[in-house]
Amino acid sequence: MEALNPVMWSVHVGFAVLWTGSVLFVSLAVLPSALRGDIGGDALAGIVGRLRWITRFAAVAFLATGGHMAGTLYTVESLTGSGRGHLVLTMLVLWFVITGLVEVASGKLLSGVDTGKLREPARDAKPFFYGAAGLSVLLLVTAGLLATPGFA
Repeated sequence: MEALNPVMWSVHVGFAVLWTGSVLFVSLAVLPSALRGDIGGDALAGIVGRLRWITRFAAVAFLATGGHMAGTLYTVESLTGSGRGHLVLTMLVLWFVITGLVEVASGKLLSGVDTGKLREPARDAKPFFYGAAGLSVLLLVTAGLLATPGFA
């Protein structure tokens, strides 16, 4: 069972890097191009559709790997009564909120692109993508704190 822990950790971190990087890329590189009208609707739909699928696949990976790690490394008492546990719970809440923001933002953007519009749906999705990006940075900081030996 101990050999499984590094595998679960590696898969968890790998998906976290892929997902948060994708959220930041779409929010900070792709969305500004959509707001200016510098990107085609098909390209935008493809990129945002891919982000949506990455978000969904990552959710399954996070449930499996994070659930395994939480079940083997923590008890209810250590999750709710220690600094490390609070960091894990903070990451869980951030993950849920970011996932929701990405789903709402991508839905707004894709529904607008499907009707042939670009700038207006990008403006409608902007606060949700920017919120997801900001919280993604906070999620990475939280993960860094959790990975710091002796912290919390």
